[in-house]
Amino acid sequence: MLPVNVSLTNKPMHTDNIAKQIISLKAKDDQLRAKLIRKGELSDGYNSDMEALLNCNAKALQQIMDSIGFPTIDKVGEEASNAAWIIIQHAIGQPEFMKESAALLKQAVDNNQANPTALAYLTDRIAVFEGKPQRYGTQFDWDDNGQLSPNLVDDKEKVNQRREALGLKTLEEQTRIMREQASKENQHPPTDFVERKRAYDAWRKQVGRIE
Repeated sequence: MLPVNVSLTNKPMHTDNIAKQIISLKAKDDQLRAKLIRKGELSDGYNSDMEALLNCNAKALQQIMDSIGFPTIDKVGEEASNAAWIIIQHAIGQPEFMKESAALLKQAVDNNQANPTALAYLTDRIAVFEGKPQRYGTQFDWDDNGQLSPNLVDDKEKVNQRREALGLKTLEEQTRIMREQASKENQHPPTDFVERKRAYDAWRKQVGRIE
């Protein structure tokens, strides 16, 4: 979960019901993810049950944001705001939803109502799915050597400078952490990189990430 370092003075604008709903959506994600980890299936492609759940969560959160905008801390509290960001991050089959959410999140960051680190992660995630270099090196995938490594970045030196400005660890240190986490979660590289890339590109075309 991302650290929160924003200064907020406004009192909550909405009832606790919205916050509870968002937190509940994330809890369902966590539960299914934990189940896949226990079964050693988290790395085995895009699980159909997970895909259905994430799309459902995105639809529910979209309805909330249509009503209140981005769920900032002053609106729903820290836990629910972080949960909303995670739901957006995981909505990989909903490119327009992710882009619209990023625009709302940027407005919130500009108004000092959301964490700029959250925006960095979401911006990188969108870029990677579109085949573009990331600016902060937050997104990782298996490389040709079977190691979990950062996806393509625009400039490694500048990436570390940007990460430092946000209070993030260096790219090298984060790589070590990500590899340790993958090992604990029984994640493993694909057995056939060529087939994986073919399936990945086909999926990106299907959901509208690339033409």
